[in-house]
Amino acid sequence: MLAVIRIIIVFIYFILASVGLILLCIVRPFHRDNVYVIGHVYGKMAGLVGIKVKITVPMSVKNQGPHVFIANHQNSYDLITVCASAQKGMVTVGKKSLVWIPVFGWLYWLSGNILIDRKNKGKAHDTLKQTADIILHRRLSVFFFPEGTRSYGRGLLPFKTGAFRIAKAVNEPVVMVCTSNLHQKVKLNRWNNGSLLIELCEPVKIDDSRDAKQWADFFHQKMSEKIRQLDAQVALVDKVK
Repeated sequence: MLAVIRIIIVFIYFILASVGLILLCIVRPFHRDNVYVIGHVYGKMAGLVGIKVKITVPMSVKNQGPHVFIANHQNSYDLITVCASAQKGMVTVGKKSLVWIPVFGWLYWLSGNILIDRKNKGKAHDTLKQTADIILHRRLSVFFFPEGTRSYGRGLLPFKTGAFRIAKAVNEPVVMVCTSNLHQKVKLNRWNNGSLLIELCEPVKIDDSRDAKQWADFFHQKMSEKIRQLDAQVALVDKVK
């Protein structure tokens, strides 16, 4: 019964919030802080499904920028958990096909995110250049899931190199957004679905000491270590509760 009530409440919240956010984006289309506002509004839904999210952001990330943010991509709940970690002046990179999704797709476009054609491999270079230009000329941060797909409990998947090539091209640091494990932890019929820790790490400058693939492997290792630490912290927090 609790699951049914939650689904109804979340659905109503999502529709009302999305309509309100679309109106906001119509008033100020492609504004640099639209994604920040949307992320924090959607992030409220985590509490509705019984997830207690704690986000840690260092002052070096709050007070500086732009950055290239990279995060682990676990499942569809990222829409209401990881999105709450969005910082001001941030946009994401997504598929052009998202535009055709009613309500959410329109919001995604109007909020100023970068839309790419993933089916056209020949445009990959143009996409990197477009993203780099946005960072350089509009001084916006860009958010990536470098795994490229949801992991669904398979651990941290190998990273693609696009985010690191962009970071090197614009000479801006990379910030890891590390989220503790949420795979199969959410049961809608359970009142309390435990804690989720999200930690934004200190910015790391990319230099010529490694190529893009080596940087991808470097950050993959660092993020894996941090996620293990967060999982251990969550285990202690939930045990005490």
